[in-house]
Amino acid sequence: MNRRDALSLTALTLGGTIIGSEMFLSGCTSKKTLPTGQADALLLDEVGETILPETADSPGAKAANIGEFMFTIVNDCYNPEEEKLFFDGLKKLEETASQQYSSNFAALSAEDKHELLLALDKEAKEEGKVHYFTMLKQLTIWGYFTSEPGCTKALRYNPVPGRYEGCIPYEKGDKAWG
Repeated sequence: MNRRDALSLTALTLGGTIIGSEMFLSGCTSKKTLPTGQADALLLDEVGETILPETADSPGAKAANIGEFMFTIVNDCYNPEEEKLFFDGLKKLEETASQQYSSNFAALSAEDKHELLLALDKEAKEEGKVHYFTMLKQLTIWGYFTSEPGCTKALRYNPVPGRYEGCIPYEKGDKAWG
């Protein structure tokens, strides 16, 4: 199983367990506008593209404007503690990139970005509590697979579904249904 298939299965199983889902499910309310914006959305695009890169079969997270999606959800739907954790984490991500590679995250090579995010993923798993990188991954998967490019190009899309057929054989390499 490749990484994209694993992430799509993870997205399907997460459902409502996404961090911040209680705010989303109870209704998003537009609070304040944080002193961030376009620069953060561009950074989030780069992080999302590293998590879900473009392949020959499907577009990457940038094609879904994942940064704008993440910024909007965090700004409008996360509680203040989650917002602070998320945006402080973005600052920490940039500081780590600067310390380890003497460059900002967006300017790193694809290999360096991947290496940095793998280290953050390991850190998040070892911490055992809510971590900003877990939020980044969840929002990337959620935003990508609910976007037009993610749903129509990465998944098997049927705009007008027919009758239910529960016994359709799965062939290795088939896309999941969107």
